[in-house]
Amino acid sequence: MASMAALGAFRSPATSSSNVSFVPRSRLSTAPRTLSFSASSLSGDHFFSRTITGSRQKERTPLIVSPKAVSDSKNSQTCLEPDVSRSVLGIILGGGAGTRLYPLTKKRAKPAVPLGGNYRLIDIPVSNCLNSNVSKIYVLTQFNSASLNRHISRAYASNMGGYKNEGFVEVLAAQQSPENPNWFQGTADAVRQYLWLFEEHNVLEFLVLAGDHLYRMNYESFIQAHRETAADITVAALPMDEKRAASFGLMKIDDEGRIIEFAEKPKGDQLKALQVDTTILGLDDERAKEMPYIASMGIYVVSKKAMLDLLSKKFPGANDFGSEVIPGATSIGMRVQAYLYDGYWEDIGTIEAFYNANLGITKKPVPDFSFYDRSSPIYTQPRYLPPSKMLNADVTDSVVGEGCVIKNCRIHHSVVGLRSCISEGAIIEDTLLMGADYYETEADRKFLAAKGSVPIGIGKNSHIKRAIIDKNARIGDDVKIINNDNVQEAAKETDGYFIKSGIVTIVKDALIPSGTFNDFAPDGTSYLRNNAVKVIFSP
Repeated sequence: MASMAALGAFRSPATSSSNVSFVPRSRLSTAPRTLSFSASSLSGDHFFSRTITGSRQKERTPLIVSPKAVSDSKNSQTCLEPDVSRSVLGIILGGGAGTRLYPLTKKRAKPAVPLGGNYRLIDIPVSNCLNSNVSKIYVLTQFNSASLNRHISRAYASNMGGYKNEGFVEVLAAQQSPENPNWFQGTADAVRQYLWLFEEHNVLEFLVLAGDHLYRMNYESFIQAHRETAADITVAALPMDEKRAASFGLMKIDDEGRIIEFAEKPKGDQLKALQVDTTILGLDDERAKEMPYIASMGIYVVSKKAMLDLLSKKFPGANDFGSEVIPGATSIGMRVQAYLYDGYWEDIGTIEAFYNANLGITKKPVPDFSFYDRSSPIYTQPRYLPPSKMLNADVTDSVVGEGCVIKNCRIHHSVVGLRSCISEGAIIEDTLLMGADYYETEADRKFLAAKGSVPIGIGKNSHIKRAIIDKNARIGDDVKIINNDNVQEAAKETDGYFIKSGIVTIVKDALIPSGTFNDFAPDGTSYLRNNAVKVIFSP
């Protein structure tokens, strides 16, 4: 049985978050003569929902809500027939080799990368599914899947759907077969290679998700919008600024929310041509100027018949959904709809994005993403660890995971992962500590000390700033890991670290001896001074 995040809810400041789905008149017999949509807004600590049809408005009784980080989990009402638990199959794509997240993906798949002190990335889409009553879930992966398999088997092994629904979360690894000797060539190819298995399920839709996104979303509302518009494919979309737009699939939509143009990661003139007036999404004029694009979130609801037709007949050689299948479906006249989302969402595809997303949960007064939503909890593996122990520690603006031992040190604006051991005099600033997979006994520590080695954790009087310390790292006493010269890129795997976007990452199981000072020169050269002996590493 998966364990829940701590229960509780913050009181929200004045803000807003909304989802807008477009319902064409031709698709609903009860639809009015004008375009209908639902809108929401926050007033102080209360949520007001109003339905707008022409000039008529009806306000409902205000409800207390959690902060914007909760997204749309409390704002949507659905009535789906047949029920989602019986009629939708979830497919979570584990992604490629994760080279942009390296070295965090050196020994694990992207969805297995630790997140927020207690969790792993895979817990986000799986929890969103379970909270949306999607209980039949496959996870597709082909790189370093051992830790992902272990986590899923421990967190979600029980029958989640009950006697009738037979819920499950299963990992499907890439495999060779007589029909196809190749590994997964892309997102669409991964689904195609297991289409024979997905086809056996008696469902109406496939919910295709990514395993490396951080967000909270009510998939039932997403699926309801898909059914109401009689769409073949519905693409989750959100407004996007110009700086990041070229990294996403971008689209144009008509006044009914139908996608009329789609391009994956466009550049130059093609990018400019996809600018739209995003006030259609409900944005005010100022935000619409800041975010003139509509970007795909890489999340799709696809009707079963459409999926089989697209991957087997229409585009049997297509490898990717974003660059081939979605534009292709649009071009042949299939109904491809946009489902518009305006909550917090982050694609955790790079070291910088991963670092910012983790540190974002320490933001006050409202974090970028909250794990404290009791109506939509984030589940994870139950580890049965003791409470964290803090002895004379000064901890500010930080999140601390389970089972940590923190002694007479200072921690500021950091995330401390489970089983972390931080010794006296240490200073941790703007840092993500992933923690450890196990505790070392006192006998283990004495043995390590006798042979001049270092135990797992952060040693005495060490100072770490703006860094990621991967699991089971051994940081000795009087170590300083500070990028004073703001070096942007360096690869020193043999020395136990990388620098990407100015963030120092200590690799998993690395050993940094006591008395080590890491200085990073502007040209990328690293000077490692250990016990007054200066060793120079060339770039």
